[in-house]
Amino acid sequence: MEQAPLIEVRNVKKVYRVGSVDIRALRGVDLIINRGEICCIIGRSGSGKSTLLNVLAGLEHVTSGEIVIAGKRLDKMTQSELIVFRQKHVGFIFQAFNLMPYYTALENVAFPLSFRGMPARKRNALAREALKTMGLETHLKHKPSQMSGGQQQRVGIARALVTDPDIVFADEPTGNLDSNTSDDVMNSICDVMRARNKTLVMVTHDPHMAEFADKVIQILDGKVVSIEYNDHSNSKTKKAEVEQGEETA
Repeated sequence: MEQAPLIEVRNVKKVYRVGSVDIRALRGVDLIINRGEICCIIGRSGSGKSTLLNVLAGLEHVTSGEIVIAGKRLDKMTQSELIVFRQKHVGFIFQAFNLMPYYTALENVAFPLSFRGMPARKRNALAREALKTMGLETHLKHKPSQMSGGQQQRVGIARALVTDPDIVFADEPTGNLDSNTSDDVMNSICDVMRARNKTLVMVTHDPHMAEFADKVIQILDGKVVSIEYNDHSNSKTKKAEVEQGEETA
């Protein structure tokens, strides 16, 4: 029996009102993402990629259309329902790391678990294991100022994974790193996600980062214009073109 998609996006539109002008950030996006896929949404500045990430993560409401994740209609949820949904199903990795400067690595990673009412001992045990997975078992008591950018992002990845989410959303996760560190961090993210059969949805403007993904979604002017599938077993790429300018009814 074929497994249902983890994420389904159906004719999603997002319009921002700026003064007397309507800005159409998303113009009828249709998309399917399966469980365990590593997906990259790529596009230049202003293409709508960050808006798409935000509506997929339930950080913004769509103007119209449907978003179904794990069988749940995000577009029908209230703000409080979305908060609960994110706590249960979603992890985030940020470009600027977003670590609390006066907390240690262990405390930063354990922090999301406190919202679940988990005892401190169990929180710390899970955080310690997550940091060990990211190769930071010797940095548990280090604060962000005592770590390199790559190490800080690994703490951010551990924090995203510690709640065992179905999906991790990453917004330019290597944007503040040099090229060598970026490759190391992306390899770490992808290895962990594949080992755990988790779904990663990453936004970037960097074509090199897209090479790490299974599915590469090109977005332009608020529409998906192409989807590429990278076969990492033999380095072949197959491409499905989506007609640019085709408006979904």
